[in-house]
Amino acid sequence: MAKGLINRDADVLKSVIRVIFGVVWIVDGSFKFALDSPQLFPQLIVAAGRGQPQWLMPWFGFWFHVVSQNPALWVYMIGAGELALGTGLVLGAMRKVTYTIGFFFSLLIWAVPEGLGGPYGPGSTDIGTGIIYGFVFLLFMIINAKYGTSKYSLDKFLEKHIRWWSKVAEFD
Repeated sequence: MAKGLINRDADVLKSVIRVIFGVVWIVDGSFKFALDSPQLFPQLIVAAGRGQPQWLMPWFGFWFHVVSQNPALWVYMIGAGELALGTGLVLGAMRKVTYTIGFFFSLLIWAVPEGLGGPYGPGSTDIGTGIIYGFVFLLFMIINAKYGTSKYSLDKFLEKHIRWWSKVAEFD
């Protein structure tokens, strides 16, 4: 009985999870626009670089230099990207593109401001959220490839009316 219930409600369940994850991204993106001082953003990169191995210092130095040129631009650009990802997830729009960009964007967040989750040492208990978000996007890709069009998505509607839409929506 439980197996039949899970199979019957799989479309609803995978859509609900996608929407909840999208709301998380929307909330996170909106926080970027509420920052009192975007000029403090480069300091996150400095903090992420503390305690990292010496061979990673050029990586953090590069990003500190890039972001320091115009921190507000970067904060708002990241916020807009997070809002776009969240909206794509909530609506189920361009899922192939949304999931792929979300995967790489999550890894970039993990690799720069989260400092690859490090430094790892005594007392270290967290690898950072970006890597987990990356795996969630990867799981969405796998689910989409295995089970096809999400019944409760904007993509389902658009694929009926725009012949080429499946190229941005589906992992064939």
